[in-house]
Amino acid sequence: MRIDKYLWSTRYYKTRNIATEACKKGHIRINEQVVKPSREVYPMDKVVVRKNQINYEFTVLDIPESRVGAKLVDIYRKDTTPKEAFEHNELLKFSKDYYRKKGTGRPTKKDRRDIDGYLDEEAE
Repeated sequence: MRIDKYLWSTRYYKTRNIATEACKKGHIRINEQVVKPSREVYPMDKVVVRKNQINYEFTVLDIPESRVGAKLVDIYRKDTTPKEAFEHNELLKFSKDYYRKKGTGRPTKKDRRDIDGYLDEEAE
């Protein structure tokens, strides 16, 4: 089975076209090699999918006949994604909250006074 069709049938991507685009952009690797969408996938291949800044790693166990339900996906692959990949994503969320929202502009005079007031309260 083609890798783009496999990723679609095991529900890594919502459409086959999105899976094909991910292959063309180099987000999919089989056995540490970047692959084209037409690359055949076989049982015991190690696949790495880069999606949402997370490298999902799994081993192909079997090839499905067609798209499978979400509960049956684990029959066809063994997930080996390390926990650190998800923890890194959590840290990114916290760092984004620290910075000001885009488009809010510079702090106003009132914002500055509020900040100064907050810092003065901490000093006491």
